[in-house]
Amino acid sequence: MKILGIGRALPEQVIANGQLEAILDTLNEWIQSRTGIRERRVLKTHSLTDLALSAAKEAISDAGLTGEDIGLILVATTLGDYLFPSIASLIQADLGASCPAMDLHAACAGFIYALDTADAYIRSGKAQNVLIVGAEAITRLADWEDRSTCVLFGDGAGAMVAGPGDGLLSTHLTAQTNSDVLYSMAPPGNCPFTQAPQNASGGLKMKGQDVYRYAVTRSAEDLEIVVNEAGLEISQIDWFLLHQANRRILDAVRARLSLPAGKLPSNIHRTGNTSAASIPLLMHELYHAGLLKEGQLIAMSAFGAGLTSGACVLRWDKAPPETLTLADDLFPLSQQPTPTT
Repeated sequence: MKILGIGRALPEQVIANGQLEAILDTLNEWIQSRTGIRERRVLKTHSLTDLALSAAKEAISDAGLTGEDIGLILVATTLGDYLFPSIASLIQADLGASCPAMDLHAACAGFIYALDTADAYIRSGKAQNVLIVGAEAITRLADWEDRSTCVLFGDGAGAMVAGPGDGLLSTHLTAQTNSDVLYSMAPPGNCPFTQAPQNASGGLKMKGQDVYRYAVTRSAEDLEIVVNEAGLEISQIDWFLLHQANRRILDAVRARLSLPAGKLPSNIHRTGNTSAASIPLLMHELYHAGLLKEGQLIAMSAFGAGLTSGACVLRWDKAPPETLTLADDLFPLSQQPTPTT
């Protein structure tokens, strides 16, 4: 497969750290120093389905296709507007598509899992063009009385259209069963014959240090594996797009692999952790800044609850958009590269 088009959608509502100071025992400086986040987008009135649809339409248009050209819709998400039907099913009709549609849940690694699934469908001939959307509203799951977790998350949607090609050079997915490190219990319901679990308290629960250790180790190892499987060296990769979970994790992975800061773009300071949407959102910014050039090599890595992880190496095979939007803060640790106009 190769990437034919890309799109994104973000909620209009911006919640800055200063606004959290009013409802939590926290400070802007505390949040920024520990996470690198200064603001995040949060859904207010629109649905997550609306965000996914908007991102999907942009990606399909950018690919020069219509909904009728899509042979499969995959939406990587943790929780949609409904438990069922799926977001993929909800956006299908609005896109004018008549293909199979399903949601895929691998937490924050979901988008890379979906990329690998799309590649399998295209390779087998079951689909010609696949729409892949990462759409998340993790702010709905966060415990907004827990200052250590709720400050991390933001909402958003990123989308790509994949078609036949030789762009995906390698993929590596993992799953390591551990439900205690990062989880959110399902609602117990009101069945009179069912007793709710004792630990069924609401909200997202996370053991931060355990997640940090897993994320750094797994991301570094996954990247080394996919780069090696692609027959490349780390130094040959032009861009490293890492899941935007925490600035400290990004810094640690960069240090462990001795990566130049200028090869690791980041938008976590503006978006927070958008789970399965974070990598396509980051790629969208690079694309529209004119920084992605045809033939460049991109390594992506993500990790999430489960515990799941995924990484891949992709050769970019798409010209920059006609109109560029310079993002002058994508490289907080290095000098901003100059795009080619």
